Amino acid sequence: MADLTTRKLSTGDYESFFAVFTAAFLDDSRDPAMERYREVFDPSLAHGTFDGDELIGVAGRFSLDITVPGPAQHPVAAITAVGVKPGHRRRGVLTSLMRAQLDEVHADGTGLAALYASEGSIYGRFGYGLASYETRLSLPRGAAFLSTVDVDERRVREADRETALEFAHRRYPEVAATRTGWLSRGDGSWEVRMIDDRAERGDLGRARFALHPDGYVIYRPKPEWTTRGPAYQLQVLELVAATPHAYAALWRYLLDIDLVGEVNWPKAALDEPVVGMLADPRAASRQILDGLWVRLVDVDRALAARRYSAPVDVVLDITDRFCPWNAGRWRLTAGSDGIAKLSRTDDPGQLELDVTDLAAAYLGGNTLAGLARSGRVAELAPGALLEASRAFATEDAPHCQESF
Repeated sequence: MADLTTRKLSTGDYESFFAVFTAAFLDDSRDPAMERYREVFDPSLAHGTFDGDELIGVAGRFSLDITVPGPAQHPVAAITAVGVKPGHRRRGVLTSLMRAQLDEVHADGTGLAALYASEGSIYGRFGYGLASYETRLSLPRGAAFLSTVDVDERRVREADRETALEFAHRRYPEVAATRTGWLSRGDGSWEVRMIDDRAERGDLGRARFALHPDGYVIYRPKPEWTTRGPAYQLQVLELVAATPHAYAALWRYLLDIDLVGEVNWPKAALDEPVVGMLADPRAASRQILDGLWVRLVDVDRALAARRYSAPVDVVLDITDRFCPWNAGRWRLTAGSDGIAKLSRTDDPGQLELDVTDLAAAYLGGNTLAGLARSGRVAELAPGALLEASRAFATEDAPHCQESF
């Protein structure tokens, strides 16, 4: 480590930053997107590790807000483009980048970080806990709804990109503020990350937009013809609905498009309502994957930011090897209004857990009781586990339908 240095990057480092990230993922298909990503590259939020003058490791972030249980919105460091150049692994590069990032997030008071992990075994040692799940959901064309499903009769119509994005930018914030795990879009990076027609989309067609007065869906078609006829695949990029009736209407629209064999949504929620709408629930094919990994950079800020489902008064004995300012005993109290207070205490701990496990329960994607059954949370005072687990529980599964 003596010959390695980690520092913030500058605008002039962009080409090297992109090259290292691309090399780390062995993915040359990203090369054509370099200029598009330049417009959302913020060097003040990026770090690099150098071996002499050679850039060998990179890590960036977006400065966004995330909806936490309550619902309430809270700043989050959305960690992105983390990679180490081949040939330089096992030298402490990633540790150095994580150290620089988390120290900075701690210093600026954001208090919370989140990322998607390329491998599930990497980020736990830096305090990230698996906090949400997503579903690869597939439905066949024409899948019937139960007769009790109320589908909004107002028409869903296709729209051009400009019209659709103007509508989406108005509608999305209203819905995102009510959905745990959804992100803000004030920095302008969403369009580049989600819906630009990039080469790495492979044989998927251009993004198409369908609007309903109370929502919208963005999807891409994949043409496919068989000896029996057309069997197009539709890939949903994003579906936003302000009401259950609009949600049903958007799904009905997708399921009834001509030429389609199957509608796929790689990032559906764990409790996606459309599954419960189906006359035959077996029509839905589902594969559950890990979603957001969350880091409580400052335990007191993060825990006070969310709301709690039941009154709670419990002393948490927290271990945190990578961010030691979080370690120790904290009293968490919340009344029937769900508003919490955090304070240091010398009282005996009632629940003992690592910060990774606290992060896993933070959005409501896991229960503390479930984590205790996995041996990850220890109850030190009878009744404390049930009380805390009920308080952290949420009505809906957390979900983030965009990558970063």
